[in-house]
Amino acid sequence: MSKRLQKPFPALYPVPVTLITCLGSEGEPNVFTASWVGTVSSSPPQVAISVRPYRYSHVAIEQTGEFVINIPDESLLRAVDVCGHISKARADKFAMTGLTLMPASQLKTPLVAECPVNIECQVVQKISLDSHDLFVSKIIAVHVDEALLDEAGFIDYSRTRPIAYLGNEYWGLGQRLNTSGFFRRETR
Repeated sequence: MSKRLQKPFPALYPVPVTLITCLGSEGEPNVFTASWVGTVSSSPPQVAISVRPYRYSHVAIEQTGEFVINIPDESLLRAVDVCGHISKARADKFAMTGLTLMPASQLKTPLVAECPVNIECQVVQKISLDSHDLFVSKIIAVHVDEALLDEAGFIDYSRTRPIAYLGNEYWGLGQRLNTSGFFRRETR
């Protein structure tokens, strides 16, 4: 197999497409699209998002110490694109997209009602990384649409339609390939 060496760039793929909600200094809600989002700890459960310091929402998250990760499905692709390309300073993204807000259970920051999964987050640490700041956050509540849950109360991922970002393109996810640890069952 032949490989070409390239200069360093964010080559990790796919990355999740999320809608982040936060509250401005006057308590006004905002929503923006973010893909630099990930799980960083399971116990306690923590996630991190990376936001450019000059963004409106960066200041909001820094001031309030909270945000919500809203996981959209494919039906929200247009809203995702609008929220990723329009600044709150230029337009009312909620009016443009038809997204509706609902109260969170633990935070003042609202959830996006149309997103099937919402994760309430409280910032525990900010790490400056030159072009972005990483907000490491404790998960304090998770909301899941009942239609996604199996009989045991777990998310049945075959019922979800998440969006992934690859380069400059939005993608849906394909079929399940196998379960984690499948090799162990093969060696028994």
